[in-house]
Amino acid sequence: MEHRWYAIQTTSGHENKVRSLIQRKIEADPRPAEDRLIRQALVPTQEVVEIKNGKKVNVERKLYPGYVLVEMVMNQESAHVINSIQGVIKFVGHERKLPQPLRPDEVNRLLGIAEEVEAEGPREEIPFLIGQAVAITEGPFTDFNGTVEEVMADKGKVRVSVSLFGRPTSVELDYLQLKAY
Repeated sequence: MEHRWYAIQTTSGHENKVRSLIQRKIEADPRPAEDRLIRQALVPTQEVVEIKNGKKVNVERKLYPGYVLVEMVMNQESAHVINSIQGVIKFVGHERKLPQPLRPDEVNRLLGIAEEVEAEGPREEIPFLIGQAVAITEGPFTDFNGTVEEVMADKGKVRVSVSLFGRPTSVELDYLQLKAY
């Protein structure tokens, strides 16, 4: 009996509910833990920093909305248990064949992401795109308008082209000092 990881497509927004229902089925299984067909279910998430009301807020975001990962032995019994759970649409894979398990490198990357994120802290997500028109809300260029030239996510900065005395000038600003149009 080899336990492998499989991806399940779920109703969008119900990933955590499906995960907890699978967890209940696992706990209800009378077999010893090492003999259970289904071992665990998880929803891969990542912590990111978003701006809400002008403040930086840590938010946990799903890496794959609409999907849940399950570690299990694939057979008719376990597939039936998973497919009978409310909110599960189908296993990810070929239509008529057995679902394909995730490759070990994919699993390690997905499971490793959670460990990496905790180690490096939440990643800041800068909500601006190159070429986007922005207004500067703070600093020496307050009330100037410009265009985003470069987004430096690692620094949390944005390079903006501003018209000074009729000439385009590049200014490096913290992304919190900008407002999108």
